[in-house]
Order: sequence, then C-alpha cells, then structure tokens
Amino acid sequence: MRLLTLIIALLLVLIQYPLWLGKGGWLRTWELERQLDAQRHTNDELRTRNVALDAEVRDLKSGTDAIEERARYELGMLRQNEAFVQIVDTPPAGTAPASAAQPAARPAASTPDRR
Repeated sequence: MRLLTLIIALLLVLIQYPLWLGKGGWLRTWELERQLDAQRHTNDELRTRNVALDAEVRDLKSGTDAIEERARYELGMLRQNEAFVQIVDTPPAGTAPASAAQPAARPAASTPDRR
C-alpha cells in the first residue's frame, strides 16, 4: 500500500512538471505576459511620438510659420533689418562666478528675442 501511494505521488509530480515548468507552462506564460505588457507600453510611447512628428511634418508642409520658427531658433536666422538682442543673467551677489567654479566651457547657442 505504501508503494502504491509513493507511485501515485511520483506520477502526480511528473504530471505537474509540464504545467509549471514546461514549454507552455504557467511560469513561461507569466513571463510572456510581462514582456507583452512592456512591449505594449513601448508601442504606446512610440505611437505618441509618431503622432507628434506627423503633426510637425504637416505643419512644416502647410505653412511658413513653422519653417521661420525653426530657422530662428535652430539656425539663429534673422529677418532683414531685425536686431538680435541677447540678455545675459548676472549671478547673484556673494556667489562665485561660473568661470571660477568650473573650467572654461563653450558658450551655449542663444535664441533670438521674438518681440
């Protein structure tokens, strides 16, 4: 009787192995569901980015305002008889100048004043 119980318990364990650890088992299914959720999240982010890029392309194709804005901010272009004004903030009194705290760095590109 004891041997029969042992054989049945062993068969039960052997039957459970594919359910939990096999190719289509629960652990594999949970891992695939986790990967699927991560991919869906990535796809949603990319879809949002694509919509924004599509809107920008349509805007660039349809009007000159977007082209002018890009030329001004990215290329630093100005209209004829237009003056470029750059406002530089001074550090508050009592603080060390940026040049003393850090080694000399390249000046950042500035954007034109759009008044």
